[in-house]
Amino acid sequence: MERYLASTDIIDWHTPAVRELAGSLSRETVLEAARTCFEWVRDRIAHSGDTQADVVTCRASEVLEQRTGWCYAKSHLLAALLRANGIPAGLCYQRLSRDEGGGFVVHGLNGVHLPEHGWYRVDVRGNKPGVNAQFSPPIERLAWEGTGPGEANFPGIHPTPLPEIVHFLSSTRGYEQTRRELPDLKPTV
Repeated sequence: MERYLASTDIIDWHTPAVRELAGSLSRETVLEAARTCFEWVRDRIAHSGDTQADVVTCRASEVLEQRTGWCYAKSHLLAALLRANGIPAGLCYQRLSRDEGGGFVVHGLNGVHLPEHGWYRVDVRGNKPGVNAQFSPPIERLAWEGTGPGEANFPGIHPTPLPEIVHFLSSTRGYEQTRRELPDLKPTV
């Protein structure tokens, strides 16, 4: 479980701003703290695709500072806040159909370990018409199911982001390039 509590270069919960926010979101129980962190990131960090933000964030501390991120970056911040509160958290991925133009894209979300439920997936992408992700264990209420033709849920919960995702977020610039170049990966078994 230690790998799911570690502060890393991307899930950098050791930074003062992330630690301070995590402390303010701490609650009496793990379930309450996890829900509070989830709702804070989902509702207070804009999804860069929805706002067409030109800033591209990757590290949890960058997401917090800029108050925006693509799904992957938002999941990095949630993992950092949960870990700073002593709650094991990792990263999960789905392969989804593109909204426009055909093809597929990878979507990032989280897995959180809850004492009463075990590993539970949550999606802090941000709600909008047609998207209603909620924290309601033991029932998963994700933004998308990932069960359409060609879609898939990647197996496992990763303690660190996929290298392809970090490279993508670190190398793209601006909304248009990022939207055009959203990665497509096939899950490995």
